[in-house]
Amino acid sequence: MSTVLHDGETADARVTLGNTTSQSYGALVWRRFRRSIMGMIGLALVLLLFMLSIFGEFFAPMDPNAAGNAFAPPDAISFFTKDGFTLFPVAFPLVESEELDPITYQPLIAPDYDNPRPIGLFVKGTPYVMWGLIQSDIHFIGVTDGTPLHILGTDKLGRDILSRGIIGSRISLIIALSSITLITIIGTLLGITSGYIGGQFDLWFQRFVEIILAFPQLPLYLTLTTLIPVTAPSSLFISFVILVIAGLGWAQLSREVRSKTMALARVDYVRAAVAIGASDGRIITRHILPNVMSHVIVAVTLGIPTIILLESFLGFLGFAVKPPLISWGLMLQDSQTFSVIGSYPWILSPVGFVLLAVFAFNALGDGLRDAIDPY
Repeated sequence: MSTVLHDGETADARVTLGNTTSQSYGALVWRRFRRSIMGMIGLALVLLLFMLSIFGEFFAPMDPNAAGNAFAPPDAISFFTKDGFTLFPVAFPLVESEELDPITYQPLIAPDYDNPRPIGLFVKGTPYVMWGLIQSDIHFIGVTDGTPLHILGTDKLGRDILSRGIIGSRISLIIALSSITLITIIGTLLGITSGYIGGQFDLWFQRFVEIILAFPQLPLYLTLTTLIPVTAPSSLFISFVILVIAGLGWAQLSREVRSKTMALARVDYVRAAVAIGASDGRIITRHILPNVMSHVIVAVTLGIPTIILLESFLGFLGFAVKPPLISWGLMLQDSQTFSVIGSYPWILSPVGFVLLAVFAFNALGDGLRDAIDPY
């Protein structure tokens, strides 16, 4: 089918089925990213993790510092009672049974199926102050009669593990995000500067980077963190840990950004900018930095899980966070002996938080890497 224009010419009036609308680079990346199933799962888990961290008091079913029965097992939760199926789940309280443990001769703890407690959403519980501003006693999940609910059991002091894990995500994420922010800023700036300037500055600066990369990081972490006295405030201790992680972590990113910068400095549009007399600052900020940021974004999402694992390990050894603050690594200190793990396996529940966070950020990073650079 054709139509006649005013000048007598004919034009093809066939309707095209393709999308001729130009899309930005961000829109193209998002379109490719949506095709990654694991990337979308990682994005959803990361958003969920941040939501739990920000609104921790609301999502935590119990006061994370309230003491109760030590090493209490998780409450038995079911949709079935003696009367049959229930639309909403119920929790059965744990009581001492008449049976004795054949080894310790202590009364065995078993669910009391005669007294089910209905579980509901948005129930009243322990009062709290969110962000130091909002006072409330509404929790996302809990028992409707206000009795304690221990979905993952309790630790050696009788504190709810699930509530402590939700609140502890704040410290773990603060350390990870603060450290990766400093690593990104320092590594990106120094890497671009070294790769763009080149010459003797690049030669000697890379020798300095190699010295930092040659340090055995784990012994150095333990040595530096012991410089802070035990009586120091928790904020100072966390700040020092963040500085130590950032001070030893920027070198690898700097080396990667340097190699990217050296490759970009040879492309035609950068040479054209140099030929017309553009300043070094303009060339770096307008031509090199935007093309380096795709690699930096991927490095950030893949670097956060490494810092979370490192913080958990240092916290397990007692070098990251001190009470009364809560972190995943600090919670794992209760599982330092095999006897405790064998008798109370639910004490390892904080490992699940760490695995979930590491998987979420790794999946997100893999999806971004494939979307930003599909080749």
